[in-house]
Amino acid sequence: MTQAKPTGPLTGVRILDLTSVVNGAYATQILGDQGADIIKLEDPGGDIMRRPGVPPDRNAENLGPLFLTLNRNKRSIVLDLKKDRARAAMTRLIASCDVFVASVRYEALTRLGLSYEDVSAIRPDVVYAHAAGFGSEGPYAGLPAYDDLIQSASGMADLYPRTFGGPPAFLPTQAADKISGLFMAQAISAALFHRERTGEGQFVEVPMLECVTSFVLVENLYGHVYQPPADQYGYPRTLNPFRKPFPTKDGYIGMLPYNDRHWELFFQVAGFDEDFAARPEFATMAGRNNNIRDLYSLVEKAAATRTTQEWIDLLRPLSIPVIALNRLDDLESDPHLRTVGFFEQHEHPQAGAYQVPHPPVRFAATPSSIRSHAPLLGEHTSEILAEVGLSEDEIAQAIGS
Repeated sequence: MTQAKPTGPLTGVRILDLTSVVNGAYATQILGDQGADIIKLEDPGGDIMRRPGVPPDRNAENLGPLFLTLNRNKRSIVLDLKKDRARAAMTRLIASCDVFVASVRYEALTRLGLSYEDVSAIRPDVVYAHAAGFGSEGPYAGLPAYDDLIQSASGMADLYPRTFGGPPAFLPTQAADKISGLFMAQAISAALFHRERTGEGQFVEVPMLECVTSFVLVENLYGHVYQPPADQYGYPRTLNPFRKPFPTKDGYIGMLPYNDRHWELFFQVAGFDEDFAARPEFATMAGRNNNIRDLYSLVEKAAATRTTQEWIDLLRPLSIPVIALNRLDDLESDPHLRTVGFFEQHEHPQAGAYQVPHPPVRFAATPSSIRSHAPLLGEHTSEILAEVGLSEDEIAQAIGS
């Protein structure tokens, strides 16, 4: 892959990225796909996600699978910020960037001379985004935060026992990291929009606990929206053990009759009695929500009477939402994903052949793109320092060579 010019809506925006692992790296990956020039600053040890999962038969040292996915469209610069020459180069680098984003704990940034006050003194209109574990005004401020901890503290791990009984459990994905990354990408874009209108930069704090708890409570605050509470925590339709892919004769299916007409038609084609849809517990959305477990249990029994394709052929002409279940192994051959080019195939000069998901959001006028591979550690150090005006001698001094 030769590095192409960016075409996305953030083309021309330059971001100094001091994030690592998943949370912040996912945010800057999204912004990089959308055209921003992402300068990934790493210490000499590199992002820890460079190492896990590298196949033993690949010449892919420091290019693990998560790193390849999360760090495309980024350039890597290595500076040891404990050294004076590196900090002097960092000043020039900050002055060239529209956005400064970090996931290091704020106290550590302050010790390095990289607080918001320090950075904005160099670049007054900077958008300074900090991926914090917990909001700076609360008693957890400054504590370390990881996906497991945030799933624990946000109520997310309580969704399993409220649905299936038993002990709390984590969602088997890095949900907290990725949700927080989405919040951060949106927040940076919003702050850039504000700066475009006013010329004013600002400090943006993106605390994981608050973001993920907000996400969980969209539907699960439920009866506690009202004060005093009118009902329980948890949305009954989703906290329902029968809400799941339904087994068919030959596989599984996602099937969701939703409105009154859908349910009336579904009961008819599924072979229920003619007056079944008129029963008070199933005739209205309120009645169905109050009897959601019984309702989904009936759907599960009906689903087992036909094959997946038979249900699709039966329900789609009736506009009843239905789709075949994909296992992870099925995604690469899914006809829709194949048609839209969801998986992009690339050849990394060191790691070899690999594939990554195409940027999913479609901008008609300013398309996102994958322009460059995930970088080798420090691959672009000299190039970037030259861009901000350092001479060859100054570059050598900054990198300690």
